[in-house]
Amino acid sequence: MSEPALKAPGAAVSSGDAHRWKALVFIALAQLMVVLDATIVNIALPSAQHDLGISDGNRQWVVTAYALAFGGLLLFGGRIADLWGRRRAFVLGLAGFAVASALGGAATNGPMMFGARALQGVFGALLAPAALSLLAVMFTDAKERAKAFGIYGAIAGGGGAVGLILGGFLTEYLDWRWTFFVNVPFAIVAAAGAYFVIREPQGGRNRSPLDIPGVVLSTLGLVALVYGFTRAESDGWGDAVTVAMFVASAVLLFAFVVVESRMRAPLLPLRVVRNRSRGGIYLSLGLAIIGMFGLFLFLTYYLQVVKGYLPVKTGFAFLPMVVGMITGSTQIGARLMTRVRARLLMGPGFLVAGLGMLLLTQLQIDSSYAALLLPAMLLLGLGMGSAFMPAMSLATQGVQPKDAGVASAMVNTSQQVGGAIGTALLNTIAASAKTSYINGHAAGAVTKPQQQLIQLQGMVHGYSTAIWFAVGILGLAALIAFTFVNAGRPGSLPVASGEDVEDEVKVPVVAH
Repeated sequence: MSEPALKAPGAAVSSGDAHRWKALVFIALAQLMVVLDATIVNIALPSAQHDLGISDGNRQWVVTAYALAFGGLLLFGGRIADLWGRRRAFVLGLAGFAVASALGGAATNGPMMFGARALQGVFGALLAPAALSLLAVMFTDAKERAKAFGIYGAIAGGGGAVGLILGGFLTEYLDWRWTFFVNVPFAIVAAAGAYFVIREPQGGRNRSPLDIPGVVLSTLGLVALVYGFTRAESDGWGDAVTVAMFVASAVLLFAFVVVESRMRAPLLPLRVVRNRSRGGIYLSLGLAIIGMFGLFLFLTYYLQVVKGYLPVKTGFAFLPMVVGMITGSTQIGARLMTRVRARLLMGPGFLVAGLGMLLLTQLQIDSSYAALLLPAMLLLGLGMGSAFMPAMSLATQGVQPKDAGVASAMVNTSQQVGGAIGTALLNTIAASAKTSYINGHAAGAVTKPQQQLIQLQGMVHGYSTAIWFAVGILGLAALIAFTFVNAGRPGSLPVASGEDVEDEVKVPVVAH
């Protein structure tokens, strides 16, 4: 086994995996599949619910089963990738995700659908950290890394909006089942490509015994947290089970931190999150996702219910956000990441996205798409794209190769937990504001058209109220990015301390 080569921090790496750019294609394809799945099913949900006879009370499990398994098992999935090898975990994750997707497309009843979605989450939790950690260990040159993570960041940020477009097409012109079946060819191509093209650097596995107490505590703690927020959305924040979930999550995650600090081979080495830069990235990224996820849902309902758009037109309405994210990630983030400090991309990026959110607080029933939604979506896309790319690159820089999977899992965990919190929190705020508005204006609505108008006005008022909170959350994300994210020179690895110091000079040798 080759020993790691020593390089000065930030030095260019002349050698590398000859197939790394081909590998990026298949890694990006797999990431697109996972991100698509977070939104593509939302468009298909009404049709699937009708065909499978799922009740209104149970339909949330189509989304929740996936979120619980994915969010709860990410740290475990990252550790498995470090233990088994990232390519092996990547290919296995793709194969399992394809099988689960086929089961979802062939579902004949609600329980079969819920089970398929949970299985998708399980294999997604193995696949997502393996994909990101492969990039982290294969691209070591600063400029190449910036380009690779620019592409990855664009997909991670814009894939959700692409899912809305694809979901609209498949649901309207084929059948809702194709929103599941479409994953199968994606997975087969990505798995075949990964098997033949990806060559993982030597000496990067973490062969320490698996930390079983850490696995149990982190999984149960994250599942309780995600379920608590999901339940809060449907049953309210004061519901006894909701409160119990939050209390259980706090106790379990606190116990997890205590256990990890005492284990010789922890599931999550605390050095990964103790680094000020990485900790700031995980926190600011999670906050930004909180603001974004609720918005996807609001705008989908606004365009379809208030403006009367068909699913395909709704999907295309999100295209400017996708274009903005791709431009921000590949043209702004990737070009500037080696020239300016990451916080000077992330902080302004979140502020630009917040400006887009600020425009959307002016949403009205008769708002013009071209005058309001189009510029708002472009600003959101540009801001998020510019911030996501350096965040994802920096979150996995400076860690030992054997910790790359866990560091990658933390990025995905902050996104998944942020998404669950954002959907529940902003939906609850919107629902409360809508009810308050309707109750305050119902007396003046005598005829049926007037009552329908009040309902629509209440819905839009609820959305704009919740979006104000999202503006504040993005402002907080920017503040954290400016305050905590790296103070090192552009293109350098995060400043570390203690156990991390020797990690800063190690670059893995690639096996051919």
